[in-house]
Amino acid sequence: MNEKRDGFGSKLGAIAAAAGSAVGLGNIYRFPCLAGENGGGAFLLIYVLIVLCLGIPIMMAEFYIGRRGGKNPVGSVKVLAPKTRWSLLGYVGILAAFTILAFYSTVSGWTLEYIYKALTNYFANKDIATIEAGFSEFHNNPFRPYLWQVTFMGLTAFIIFKGIKDGVEKYTKILMPALFVILIILCVKSLTLNGASEGLKFLFKPDFSKVDGTMILAALGQAFFSLSVGMGALITYGSYICKKDNLSTTSLSVVMTDTMVAILAGVIIFPAAFSFGIQPEAGPSLAFNTLPMIFNKMAGGYFFCIIFFILLAIAALTSTISLLEVIVTFLTEEHGLKRNTATWVGTLVSLFFGIFCTLSLRQDSVFVFGNLTFFDFMDKFSANILLPLGALCIVIFTAWKMGKASFYDEITNQNTLKVAVKGFIFFIIKYVAPFVIIAIFINQIFLS
Repeated sequence: MNEKRDGFGSKLGAIAAAAGSAVGLGNIYRFPCLAGENGGGAFLLIYVLIVLCLGIPIMMAEFYIGRRGGKNPVGSVKVLAPKTRWSLLGYVGILAAFTILAFYSTVSGWTLEYIYKALTNYFANKDIATIEAGFSEFHNNPFRPYLWQVTFMGLTAFIIFKGIKDGVEKYTKILMPALFVILIILCVKSLTLNGASEGLKFLFKPDFSKVDGTMILAALGQAFFSLSVGMGALITYGSYICKKDNLSTTSLSVVMTDTMVAILAGVIIFPAAFSFGIQPEAGPSLAFNTLPMIFNKMAGGYFFCIIFFILLAIAALTSTISLLEVIVTFLTEEHGLKRNTATWVGTLVSLFFGIFCTLSLRQDSVFVFGNLTFFDFMDKFSANILLPLGALCIVIFTAWKMGKASFYDEITNQNTLKVAVKGFIFFIIKYVAPFVIIAIFINQIFLS
């Protein structure tokens, strides 16, 4: 017998939780890296247009499935399209959440290690080569990476144990404001550095000569990844949204919050990088190697380094909460497990594969397949295959299987709300989004 279903107690709680799912480590270092590689301001402008014109409609499609079905990704589709194979759509989301959580727990553990390093002033008087060597040494340590990974998953599980209202909602309503406070503090510091104006000019002054197909596809991929599209989290959270809440304004609030975090991260990183003559580079190296060196060179760097890594940990935690919730809700509703049992099972199974991700980064690791570590495989499998596939199934199911009448009925709260652009939103979901997602899929599989 399934336990009585929990739910969000307020619209603010739903927005905080969904925004927390979207906001993650990718906002803090992946977005600035891609912006740095693709012309700064021009990339930002295209990114914002994409999240507004495509991100909101696709997010609304996921919320629609979740709230209309009232269950986890698999259960919701079974309710909406019983006795069909469309439930496979839900399983793609469950698999994506599990796969991402496995390797994400590895990176999340790094944030705790680096909070510890920042507190102990490890970065003082160290150059980039020494910091990079320390990063490699950490990967090869037989104890510390696993300790922090297990600790981080323990924090995630603790919140999930509490349920939706007293766990996910309560803690994301604390974590998200804390994240913004830290972002503002770091932005103010970055803007006071000599040469900060050049960084701002790079971020906000578009150079349209940089615009090409590669840039647009990079912006599309980042937008979809950043908004948590296709990984089951938005369907799951949608199922907890109150029937009286406006899905369009909720989606807009989540997208704007997520985009604001990415922009503020750029305001932190570009002025600091330009001030010290360093160009942002892709990947974790920016956050875990380059930025500590920059903090090391600025006044008050010890303090700002600590709060930066606390920021990373908060961003990671809001994401791992949503990923584990997808798995736990699936286990409780489809397999009848009690919430506590499902949390233990989801945490331990994710950790089991997550440990292999961590092991694969060791210098002497046997968990390497060709040029890919197990960590890289889980990352690429989710980002390049599962997320585009999940998003494609969602928009096709919403527009072509369920249809306009059902979608309109749900987003207007049974015709009690006016959604002025509902026709445009449905047009995007039905005709534009599928082709865009297919383009991303082809680019990631065959061209990247």
